[in-house]
Amino acid sequence: MFSVSFLFASLLWGSVGLGYFIYGKKQGSWAPLAGGVSMMAVSYFAGSVMVMSLLCAALMGAVYFVVRHLD
Repeated sequence: MFSVSFLFASLLWGSVGLGYFIYGKKQGSWAPLAGGVSMMAVSYFAGSVMVMSLLCAALMGAVYFVVRHLD
C-alpha cells in the first residue's frame, strides 16, 4: 500500500492542503480553510494515488469556484 508514488502524492497534496489552510486562516475565508482541511483528510484516507489526485484536484476546483463566484 505504501509505495513511493503513494507517499509522494500524499506529501504533495497534503502540502497543498496545508497551504490552502494557512491562506484561508490568514485571509479569514472559510472556503480555502475548509478545502485545505479536506485535502489533508483526502491525502490521509485515500486508497490509491489516482483517487487521491482526482479528489484533490476536484477540491481545488471547488475552492476556486467558491472563492471567485460566491465570496
